[in-house]
Amino acid sequence: MQKLAQHAHELFDIRLSENQLAALSTYEAELLIWNEKFSLTAIRDVEGIRMKHFLDSFSCALAWGDEPPKTLVDIGCGAGFPGIPLKIIYPRLKLTLVDSVAKKVKFCQHIVETLKLDNVNVIQARAETLGQHPKHRENYDWAIARAVAKLPVLSEYLLPLVKVGGTMLAQKGERGLAETQDAENALKLLGGHLRQAIPITLPSVVEERYLVLADKVSTTPKQYPRREGIPVKKTL
Repeated sequence: MQKLAQHAHELFDIRLSENQLAALSTYEAELLIWNEKFSLTAIRDVEGIRMKHFLDSFSCALAWGDEPPKTLVDIGCGAGFPGIPLKIIYPRLKLTLVDSVAKKVKFCQHIVETLKLDNVNVIQARAETLGQHPKHRENYDWAIARAVAKLPVLSEYLLPLVKVGGTMLAQKGERGLAETQDAENALKLLGGHLRQAIPITLPSVVEERYLVLADKVSTTPKQYPRREGIPVKKTL
């Protein structure tokens, strides 16, 4: 864990306290146990969890600098990444975790309870449904997703949840830059405007990574997101 703390400080100017490191250790241990039963993530070794899950989650800090979100929704959160590690380093964050898979939602609820994290809402739902729900639509400062879908589809999942003046953040792999061009039409239709793609380099991770940021500049038209499954079948 000390190596993780060192990387977090050097790469992202994040200083992890002893309590935060203890919380991450507990999270890691529970993930390894649950993964044997339920196959929550393909990454099953300690080094992989620390670099490709925890440190990758912390990289989001480069997107907001000294002004972390007050409210954040993590779509397709899986085993809780990046949302739960971000909650650990930003205790005041109001976090909503969303996934359509019951076993992943159950694990996230277990971690939230085990770590006694407050102001965390875990929901089993599809992004298309949540984006049309009055309680969630245009309600968040930031909407985040990691490895969920191509950027044009992801834009339809995330932007309807973001307040005007807020930001969508997509954690993308090596095709991140190319996908920004493919997403121009979707972003425009949904009220978004591409701000930048920040390159990320993680220790022991060969693949290029990017934080793709799009600002919410106008209200998303009521017809978006379209009903379940349509954003993938008929990409904007």
